[in-house]
Amino acid sequence: MSLIVFPAIDLKGGQVVRLAEGDMDRATVYGDNPAAQALLFAESGAQHLHVVDLDGSFAGHAVNADAVEAIVEAFPGHVQLGGGIRNREAVERWFDLGVSRIVIGTAALKDPAFVKTAARDFPGGIVVAVDARDGFVATDGWAEKSDMPVIDLARRFEDAGVASLLFTDVGRDGLLKGVNIDATVDLARATDMPVIASGGVAGIADIRILSLHADDGIEGVITGRALYDGRLDLKTALAVAQAAA
Repeated sequence: MSLIVFPAIDLKGGQVVRLAEGDMDRATVYGDNPAAQALLFAESGAQHLHVVDLDGSFAGHAVNADAVEAIVEAFPGHVQLGGGIRNREAVERWFDLGVSRIVIGTAALKDPAFVKTAARDFPGGIVVAVDARDGFVATDGWAEKSDMPVIDLARRFEDAGVASLLFTDVGRDGLLKGVNIDATVDLARATDMPVIASGGVAGIADIRILSLHADDGIEGVITGRALYDGRLDLKTALAVAQAAA
């Protein structure tokens, strides 16, 4: 299988933004029409999209729902959504509206039974976000750092039916420092779940290296700022990911 490249659309106040290290006060605005941005990614060949309701991550419930719905309606491929999804009602609502996969982070730490039940009831639909700050799980929009090691959270969901793990090195996110390849591959090798890499993609080299680790369990990579800043061409990234299959 080829590496899945997920262009990212992060939503804050209805706008397309990117944060530095998850800090809401360090946001760069890239547009005010999220649906149009989704279409641009589709026109470049993207079949998957990663969307985050940043405001929802802090509020614990959907805040940018209208923007998300517009993206889902506009984008012809698969939309993966995260941000403040912490109960059964929210999960069901987004699946009913056409979201392909739901990303759950904070609730994975605080309410694992809910996540396991959702993974069982929606096969292939639940992704667990394993957000790391100094090796420990970060929660609540990355504003809080828990005392749980990343690997312990990941192993909590082995054999639970979770589709994938989404691993983000918070300290690199939005900074174009390059993906933490070693930590991402180590996590994939240590669990029986596919892993999606996130945080710090700087250019095509990250895509190429990650694609070489598909056999280790690397399923995909999320990229945002590198695309918006022109450091990474999406068509080229998709071609490199496909060529490595």
